[in-house]
Amino acid sequence: MEVKAVAKYVRISPRKVRLVIDLVRGKRVDESLNILQFTPKRAAHIVRKLIKSAIANAEQKPDVDIDNLYIKYIYADEGPTLKRYRARALGRAVRIRRRTSHITVVLDEILE
Repeated sequence: MEVKAVAKYVRISPRKVRLVIDLVRGKRVDESLNILQFTPKRAAHIVRKLIKSAIANAEQKPDVDIDNLYIKYIYADEGPTLKRYRARALGRAVRIRRRTSHITVVLDEILE
């Protein structure tokens, strides 16, 4: 039984998030939470929180065994970009792109 959790409009670049989600893709949930706890990236905290949310969603379904969950799919899509401007020399302005992410995680049970 698949269980899903989505975090939308997260204020971090999807490129930075993908570095972290590649560490846990396909792993068991307890192992991935342990990996993320000791990963020194800002995205690790966000992804860890999202996996915990998916586990909480799984607890609401009576036929799901939480001890046998693994990460079936995890991906980060690009959200809307906030456009800002910064003043530069000689009266110029440069665009600053503040990127956002939509992170999705799908958990499933290991069939034994």
